[in-house]
Amino acid sequence: MNRQESITRAEESISVHIFSVSAAMVGVCLTVIGIIQIVIKTRNATTFADDFLALDALLFLVSCITAYSAMRKRGTPLMVKLERVADTIFITALVFMVLICGLIAFEITWHETSGIVHQGLQTIGGKLKR
Repeated sequence: MNRQESITRAEESISVHIFSVSAAMVGVCLTVIGIIQIVIKTRNATTFADDFLALDALLFLVSCITAYSAMRKRGTPLMVKLERVADTIFITALVFMVLICGLIAFEITWHETSGIVHQGLQTIGGKLKR
């Protein structure tokens, strides 16, 4: 096997990995959106996290479709370009997902902290009225 064949096989392998992981990440995003919706309804809370996750799922879908297109164009110069686009979109979506996770963690912490502060103020207010 020569160097060019080795590079082509590695590139095809990258497309396969981007394709399969992007498809799985679309499912993860949709699952977390459903969980967030349940939490929102039970706690009467609001968040933009589910909207951002929907956008992230769209990015993963575009990455998945682009990687699939690269696999279909095997052995052509277009394959390399499509693969780079898929890779860039995939990494962007992963970074975006990390930021969304940070937002979710912040909102959970903030809501729990504000609830504790609210309960503490009610307790102090009750003691002052006596």
